[in-house]
Amino acid sequence: MPDHSSLLARIPGIIHGFGDKSALLPPLLAPYSDTSPEKKQVHGTRIVEVRQPMQQCGEADGFFTRTPGILISVLTADCLPVMFSRLDGQAVGVVHAGWRGLLAGILEQMAEQICQQDQTENWIAAIGPAARACCYQVTEALIADFTQALPFPATVISPSYRQLDLAAIAEHKLRALGFHAVDRAGGCTICSLDPDPNALDKFNYTSYRRTSQRREQDPTYPTITGRHQHSGIIISG
Repeated sequence: MPDHSSLLARIPGIIHGFGDKSALLPPLLAPYSDTSPEKKQVHGTRIVEVRQPMQQCGEADGFFTRTPGILISVLTADCLPVMFSRLDGQAVGVVHAGWRGLLAGILEQMAEQICQQDQTENWIAAIGPAARACCYQVTEALIADFTQALPFPATVISPSYRQLDLAAIAEHKLRALGFHAVDRAGGCTICSLDPDPNALDKFNYTSYRRTSQRREQDPTYPTITGRHQHSGIIISG
């Protein structure tokens, strides 16, 4: 069963979901898939306002809409999907935020987009399944880049040696940007197990990091091409 945000579930007039291995695109969103804009995610910070179905967005990693009936989504394997909604459900957004996007300021760019006509205090944000600090080991240099760039306690950024906590970084950024509330949905894409005991693959999500590690040991292990999770949100009415 795909993940959802308890915060977003309370907002009237929107449908949302974070994909998993069993349903890359959450079933509730599947009927709207042909409305999604065309895009190419590049680990950047460009946010596009979507005004019509199947809009050509080019290279972008964030999407924002006030138009009902258009599914906006991002694809992730270990990066963070972050969804946004106005408290009254009249506008929504979504971003793809890996470590590059977080460092470069994609969450700040979404806040700037919102604040062109509104205030972030009228919005909530939900952080979805991604590589968590339990499994996401990076270089000391990357940890140093984050600690030098961000005014957060070092233990928020890296709770243990060389472990990067993307979700904690995102939550601290979102709260600092003034969002009304923030929650987290889903588990670690690298180590979370499938709740179905009969599953052939014991893991609950597709994971670029886990797949790369397995392919280092066995080059015949299949890649995850075309197997990214879709996280999306739509104003339904």
